[in-house]
Amino acid sequence: MKVRLSPARPALPVVLVYRGQRKTDQTGHEVETLWALARQIAELKGTTLAGEFNASDAYPAHRYLVPDDTLTLTQARKLGVRSVRDLFGGVVPFPFVATKLIAHALPDDAQASPPGWSRVFGEHTASLVLPGHSAFSRDDACNAARMLWPQGHVRIKRPYGIGGAGQSLVADMNELEAELDALGDATLRAEGIVVERQLDSIETLSVGQVTLDDLVASYYGVQHLTVNNHGHHVYGGTDLVVVHGGFDMLAQLDVTSDIHEAISKARAFDAAVQNDYAGFFASRRNYDVAWGIDAQGVRHCGVLEQSWRVGGATGAELGALRMFRADPRVYAVRASTRELYGDDVQVPDGACIVYRGVDARAGAITKYYTVDRHTLQGSSGI
Repeated sequence: MKVRLSPARPALPVVLVYRGQRKTDQTGHEVETLWALARQIAELKGTTLAGEFNASDAYPAHRYLVPDDTLTLTQARKLGVRSVRDLFGGVVPFPFVATKLIAHALPDDAQASPPGWSRVFGEHTASLVLPGHSAFSRDDACNAARMLWPQGHVRIKRPYGIGGAGQSLVADMNELEAELDALGDATLRAEGIVVERQLDSIETLSVGQVTLDDLVASYYGVQHLTVNNHGHHVYGGTDLVVVHGGFDMLAQLDVTSDIHEAISKARAFDAAVQNDYAGFFASRRNYDVAWGIDAQGVRHCGVLEQSWRVGGATGAELGALRMFRADPRVYAVRASTRELYGDDVQVPDGACIVYRGVDARAGAITKYYTVDRHTLQGSSGI
């Protein structure tokens, strides 16, 4: 009698947290949040978190990393990351590709650009982004501002600023020169800046996609502000509509024309990155798309920046993936994250707490996410 053997199941990967260049910049709640989300990622993959990556330790060839930041291609190769199946995040061929710099082309006849800069990408995305330029020299920054001032004030952005940090408004050449003096020519050459038309009445939509093994989910959503323990308005969470599938499934939702425009532009921007920057890949993609009005009353819509790493909406992303895995018939869900400050935060029933504690800098903070159990089945949209 011949015995039929079942095919061997592939070995589960070793899931590891990887903390790179941002390690010294992170505070306690950020680190603990990364670890909590990494544990949930490991659970979705059917295993447990093995710890933090240490270059001196020996690991199996099949490992899966949860980095705290976007990896460069050089880093990825050293870490054994070869595709989206090896990390929750993204890999870029050059560091600047992970910043808001690529959301704008260089000025015409630009004098300076970093190695690997794709001018073709700027041409392909010109209609997908807000009016502005990136610059790596004083002359290029001044030329970019001169082109934008006839339509109003100009906003200067540092490439690594988060939220509104590292930004300033300049109304004339004297103010711009003062900003450039404070920055320094060496830093300008090394890091670059964004020179962007100032817009008012800004509204922002997040559009994204996550891939985890056989699961793919795409979404759009809005961010919320809250007041922290120091009285400042800061990120307070995101409300998402998540579909089971790729951007093509997201585009089928019955949404407003503004949301449809944002999804289309984010999707096209994402495709251009893949096409024009060889070596790029990401299992977590998030694009902030903004609408605003310039000083002449003209409305603009475009991609502000991208994130290819664990972010504020990741808890909701994982909650949606868990729902889709539990019931493949579910077509779409609503998922939300919240980051609230103070000692008396009320967490709703059924929420998954990602972090709750007192941070040395931020004070008392609670982070959680929820997934709406009133799901849709089929493809009628939300």
